Formats: sequence, C-alpha cells, structure tokens
Amino acid sequence: MPDKSETLLEVRGLVTEFSLEQGVIAANADVHIRVRAGETLGIVGESGSGKSVLCRAILRLIPSPPGRISAGEVLFDGIDLLSLSEAEMRRVRGTRIKMVFQNPMTSLNPVRRIGDQVTEGLRVHFGMGKAEA
Repeated sequence: MPDKSETLLEVRGLVTEFSLEQGVIAANADVHIRVRAGETLGIVGESGSGKSVLCRAILRLIPSPPGRISAGEVLFDGIDLLSLSEAEMRRVRGTRIKMVFQNPMTSLNPVRRIGDQVTEGLRVHFGMGKAEA
C-alpha cells in the first residue's frame, strides 16, 4: 500500500505559453498542484480554460512551436520531468504516468471494456498477462 504522506506529483509555478500571431498567450500561469500517493485529482473548468494544456504540459506533450513551458517545475515521484531527455520521458510516459486524451481517436473506445483498455498499457509495456494486469 502506498505511503499516503508521500508526494507523487508536484507542480510548482508552471507556466505554459503559446506564441500566436496576436502575441504570446499564457494558457496556464503559475499552476501549483500536489498529489499524494493514493489521492485522486480532478481538473475541472470551462471549455478552453487550459485543462488539457495543463495535463499535456505535465507530460511534456506541448507541441513546440507554438507552445512551450516557460517556467516552473514538474516532479513525479521525485523525478524532475522537465529535465529528462525525450527518450527518458517516453519511458516514464509509457510505464509510470498516463493520460486518457479527450480526442475521439485516442480516447476510450465505448465498445471495449474500460478495464481492458486501462490494463492494455501494463500488458504492452510490462509483458503482463490479462489476469495479472
């Protein structure tokens, strides 16, 4: 069982910007989040408020250009995600942290069982059998 006092994800002062024709737009400014092991975090807001940008920034999936993380820290299980190489980040994304995208082509398939879709990553990345995952 995870130690509930252990911080699993900590975001400090994260700023995500996009360079557009109109100038530089901050999609997220000075974001601070702390999630301890065993906790659940819900990110809610109106359409266009920056929820997906925040999640993509945490996972370093901001398309550059036009986007960039201009300030802040993202620590996952003590690892500074913003300092990892792209190859190291791919390993973390594939095995330790994941995102269910809202894009219909990459989101959960309504005709497949959710459990099968969620455990698919464990089966692919760790070679686990269906029952083990």
